[in-house]
Amino acid sequence: MKFIETLKNIWKIEDLRSRLLTTLLFVMVYRFGSYIVLPGIDPTALSALKAQTSGGLLALLDMFSGGAFANASVFALGIMPYISASIVIQLLSIAVPYFQKLQREGESGRRKMNQYTRYLTVAILLLQGPSYLINLSVQMAQAGTAMPSTFWFTLSTTLILAGGSMFVMWLGERITDKGIGNGISFIILVGIISRFPGAVIKEFASRLNDSGGGLVMFLVELVFLLLVIAASILLVQGTRKIPVQYAKRVVGNKQYGGVRQYIPLKVNAAGVMPIIFAQAIMFIPVTLAGFAHSETISSFVGAFMNNTGFWYNFVFALMIIAFTYFYTAITINPTQMAEEMKRNNGFIPGIKPGKRTAEYLDDVMSRITLPGSMFLALVAIMPAFASLLGINQEFAQFFGGTSLLILVGVVLDTLQQIESHLLMRHYDGLMKSGRIKGRTGGASAY
Repeated sequence: MKFIETLKNIWKIEDLRSRLLTTLLFVMVYRFGSYIVLPGIDPTALSALKAQTSGGLLALLDMFSGGAFANASVFALGIMPYISASIVIQLLSIAVPYFQKLQREGESGRRKMNQYTRYLTVAILLLQGPSYLINLSVQMAQAGTAMPSTFWFTLSTTLILAGGSMFVMWLGERITDKGIGNGISFIILVGIISRFPGAVIKEFASRLNDSGGGLVMFLVELVFLLLVIAASILLVQGTRKIPVQYAKRVVGNKQYGGVRQYIPLKVNAAGVMPIIFAQAIMFIPVTLAGFAHSETISSFVGAFMNNTGFWYNFVFALMIIAFTYFYTAITINPTQMAEEMKRNNGFIPGIKPGKRTAEYLDDVMSRITLPGSMFLALVAIMPAFASLLGINQEFAQFFGGTSLLILVGVVLDTLQQIESHLLMRHYDGLMKSGRIKGRTGGASAY
């Protein structure tokens, strides 16, 4: 069988084998830490917190943390504070001249921006830590158990939560350097996959108890899930090819150019980053919930914590569309592409090289980004429709949304890296029909 042969080829490559085993080791460390409960917390009194995270926005946050949020683990705050900090730094790189200068400085500038991202992550964690503890205290009180409320307990536990999230970030960076795939994305993927088997079993059990075709409905749900996955793959891999003609040049006795190539412009050049950006901002109500004492503020925050409600999904979809344009604008530079084509004697047939080519590419990107962003937003809010149709909310999270798109994107990127290692050593790829296409043609977007 080709699958068995591929596994043997992967195992033969020492560097790839080492990277896979290293990734597995770091994932095991992360999963182990997700079950280490905070000091001073009674694990048997977390039933109310687990019930709170069974639905709504907190269910999604718990999914991203791999269950660590509901377990009151040292990794409870997960990787989302780092992503939030990254969003802020990327926005600053557009608006603030100092950060624009750092972005142009290459590797040294990137290191400085990464350092600022870490500092900002710590600041966000020090804000989210007390908020998490306030919510945990309320939930434990509902279960009839009191949590220590001294200043030193709050301070020490906040520092533990901050240290746990920074350790998770460090694990992600080590996976990127020593393992396979992008570490931060891979950690989110692990958290999502860890919830999938339980969600399927719960949905299957609930459908078995339904009278009148419950099992048939479960099979229909699985077929629909496969269709959504296929649509998500098309969204991730879809491209618009722009023909580029290279002029003939004669140097000595050799002729160069005279060939036609294609520039593949991705329909969704931003990948899953718009959803991650928007989702990180939508988690802000979770932070505010612990400090909200006014009834008006509490109702406002509650409306944006209901991930099946109209306002949550409406704002979420608009933010995804806006972030898709934003992230596409900072990753695709039509002016630079036009200059490189002109430098290599290339031109788009019927379009004048230089400024007109840049305007043409920018116009094409704008036109293909709009339907791509709208389809991305539709897929992102699809779990809300699945929940309204009676599907278990845990299982509904996989009918599109952040979880499915991250899962599809990260899996494709990781498989693409594995395939690159195989092809570089002259082994067969993972598929007979052609090479695997990732979100960005290389590393993960995150």
